[in-house]
Amino acid sequence: MRLADKLLAEIDASPWLVSSSATDYPLNAVIEPHSHRNKHQLIYAISGVMVVTSAMNQWTVPPSRGIWMPSGQVHAIRCIGSVRMRSVFVRPDSLPDMPTECRAVAISPLLGELIRAAVGITQPYADDSREARVMRLILDELRILPTLSLHLPQPADPRIQGICTTLQDDPGDASTLADWSARLGLDEKTIQRLFQKGTGMTFGQWRQQARLLLALERIALGEKIIDIAGKLGYESPSAFATMFKKQFGLTPSQFFK
Repeated sequence: MRLADKLLAEIDASPWLVSSSATDYPLNAVIEPHSHRNKHQLIYAISGVMVVTSAMNQWTVPPSRGIWMPSGQVHAIRCIGSVRMRSVFVRPDSLPDMPTECRAVAISPLLGELIRAAVGITQPYADDSREARVMRLILDELRILPTLSLHLPQPADPRIQGICTTLQDDPGDASTLADWSARLGLDEKTIQRLFQKGTGMTFGQWRQQARLLLALERIALGEKIIDIAGKLGYESPSAFATMFKKQFGLTPSQFFK
């Protein structure tokens, strides 16, 4: 699914400090790479799960979470199931101190309700109107967005890329560093060094993060925890639930509420 050039141009040309839009995407839609040259974007789904990719990075974003996408960043979105997406577009000069890199963020109940209200607001509106106050409060909330650990960095080194591709295609793969060392003809310490350099994580940390983010996709599709745990290589559902809560601070069932 390619966003129309006219739509992208209209978003970039809008003179308003902040605006909002609502778009619903069908089952498993893919939005091709694009960017907003003159607008920051908060990408937020009120239902459904998004996998957002930008450069050498990937985020898995369930409901009540979002992605902060700075202006000019090329990104693509894959919908897990159907997705009801809500976006906030912000002129960079209205939020000069915001992050310049993409990141997953938590959407507070207040911000979620403000975004829902903003979708129904048409412009122009008076500076002292309710509409203007809603939009200003959105800007206030954007300034305090907490960052979440939903990020899976993708390495540039082709040797490490091969490991990462295998683990994402078969997350239950239990191959050890010694196994990969033998397959690639690389010393184990070299593999660890390349992982640390390319992703900021160890081999074990990256594999665990990949498994947990894939779990988010499968939970969203309605798969049972016992089946997910087995496919991802965990010894039991309780072992999976323990690791999930350690990483995200919530159990799988709590995470989607």
